[in-house]
Amino acid sequence: MTQQAKPHATLEKWIWILIYGGLFALILGIATGRTDPALGWTIAVPGVVVAVIGFILIFVRSRLKDQP
Repeated sequence: MTQQAKPHATLEKWIWILIYGGLFALILGIATGRTDPALGWTIAVPGVVVAVIGFILIFVRSRLKDQP
């Protein structure tokens, strides 16, 4: 795949990294919250924020025009 064939490949890669990383942090925060609630919230909330940023980037990517 060349850069011309898929110009938004880097953005798409970061979208999925942010979504999966954020959801992983959320799950880790929930699991940690059972023994230490403060630490669990400290891990889960940024994870949710990162996942939401990934979902917002999906919307942004859908609005970008592909160049021929």
